[in-house]
Formats: sequence, structure tokens, C-alpha cells
Amino acid sequence: MKRYFLTLIFLSLPLIANLDINLVKSAKRSGLKAIPTDKNVLNMLIDPNSDMTDRKIELGKKLFFDKRLSKDNTINCASCHNLKEGGADGLSVAIGIKGQKNPHHLNSPTVYNSVLFDVQFWDGRSPNLADQAKGPLLSPFEMGMTPKLAENRINSIKGYVKEFKEAYGNNVKITFDLIASTISIFEKTLITPSRFDDYLNGDTKALSLKEKKGLQTFIDRGCINCHTGIAIGGSMQPFAIADEFKFKDIGDFKGDKDGLVKVPSLRNVVLNSPYFHNGTVVKLSDAIKEMSRIQLSITDIEDYEIENLIAFLNSLVGRKPSITEPKLPKE
Repeated sequence: MKRYFLTLIFLSLPLIANLDINLVKSAKRSGLKAIPTDKNVLNMLIDPNSDMTDRKIELGKKLFFDKRLSKDNTINCASCHNLKEGGADGLSVAIGIKGQKNPHHLNSPTVYNSVLFDVQFWDGRSPNLADQAKGPLLSPFEMGMTPKLAENRINSIKGYVKEFKEAYGNNVKITFDLIASTISIFEKTLITPSRFDDYLNGDTKALSLKEKKGLQTFIDRGCINCHTGIAIGGSMQPFAIADEFKFKDIGDFKGDKDGLVKVPSLRNVVLNSPYFHNGTVVKLSDAIKEMSRIQLSITDIEDYEIENLIAFLNSLVGRKPSITEPKLPKE
């Protein structure tokens, strides 16, 4: 009997291997891409202009954590983009200086892997991170700065002047654009490869059977239509095309001029509740049901399918870079 079971297992191994090969092919054919394991390939992907140096990255990190880049010195980029969690703040609506809420009831998207997005902001108005970094700094209900105030503050701190010269050369002019660009250089390092990437890159043992079933459901049910590419999201797509979003009246956000909304990345999604642009859904299972209904016209999704999908989404929790809060230059 023991020999029989061993023979059965041995004979089933090629079948399991073929299932993995077919699933990986299906995932890639559907548009999913893995984060490259080769650092040179990854660096070319996130920084084709070779702007990233250790000094620029460290300087950008300091600016990311510096509350002096808010008008009243109370918040920094990390306030809304918590790097110890999923890269967001866990709030349904973003909070800025003086406790102001986002007037459109929009929440903070994750900063992790954001360099891989096609566009930035929920309405896709910024094409890249360097441009995006200006938005929260200048927003009166976020950090409340002006370009001149940001420039004056950084130029008044001798430690920053020294570090900008070390990073960019002695003749550097510290402008608002350069401040924002330097923050973005640090943000480009916030990549979180996951077990899912390991699987696409050839490690068939990286995912459990349930996670693989979830990936197959993800493809078969059509989630892949919007949540695709290397970011598993990050492009502009129509929202609520099959039915009305249950919480559409919370906030006045309707997308860009064409009604398109940036698709949230599903990387680390299990860490970034609440869900949707207005943060109205807390449970991931409820978010899956709502998306199935309003995007795919699926009202009969089974509990086991949701369980498998959640298992797959857990495989997208990535390995975060080790980041310690920096010591900032004194006034």
C-alpha cells in the first residue's frame, strides 16, 4: 500500500509541474509581470536616466521624513505614507495640516511600488513621481507650502545646503522642482517584491495550492482586465461600468475629465484597508464582492472563490526595504 501511494505521488509530479507551467503562462499572457530579480534590470526600469545615487537617495529620504516641509511643521510625507505598514495611513480620508480632511473625501494611495504606476493620483493628473511629489507639498489642505517657502526653508538649513552640494555638485541651485525630484528618487527605492514575483520568476513552490487557485480565479473572473502589469494596477480605467458604486455619494470625486479612475495597485493590498478612492469599504472580502458587482457584473461569486482570491492577494504582500528614520539636519 505504501509503495502504491509513493508511485501515485511520483506519477502526479509531472502533472503538477504542467499545471504550474500553464498557470504561469496564463498569468503572463494576461499581462501580469514580475518584478525583476536582476538589480540592473530593475534599476533600468525604475530609473532609466540613472539619476539615483546613494547620496541623492539618502537626501530624498530625509526630505520625505522632514516636517519642516509642511507650513506649520506638523506633517511630512511619511504621515500619509506609513512605510512601516502598507505605504498608506489606514484612513478613509487623507488628513493634512490643521487636521484638514481632503475636501473630495479621497484617501492616500500607497507609496510602495508607486514608481511602477502608469500615472499618479486618483485622477491620474501626474505622469511621474517627481511631478506627483509637488502636489501634497503645495496643496492647502495637505502640507500647505508654496514653492518659495519650501526653497527658503531648505536653503536656510546649512546641513541641507551641504548635502545638496554633495549630491548634485557645488553649483547646485536648490529649487522647488529639485526638492520634489529628490523626494521622488527616494520613493523609487520603495519596491516590494513578493512570493507572487518569485512564482512568476520560476519558483513553483513560492505559492500554496490555495494561492494558485486564487490566481486562476483572478484570471478567469476577469480581475486581470484592470489589475494587470507589473504594478497589478496603476493605469486609468472606467469605474463602476456594470452597476453603481454603493458609496458613490461619499465625496464628489468622479474621476478625470473622461470619468476614468486610477486602478489601485493590488501589491500589499491586504495591508491597506479601507478600500476604494473614498475609503468606504473596510473588509477585503466586501471590496471583492463590490468590485465583482460594479465592474464585472458578477453577483454570484462563491465564498470559496473569495477565500481563494484573498489567499492570492496575501501572496502579493512584498518584502519591504529596510528603512530607518533618518537624523535630520538641524535648523
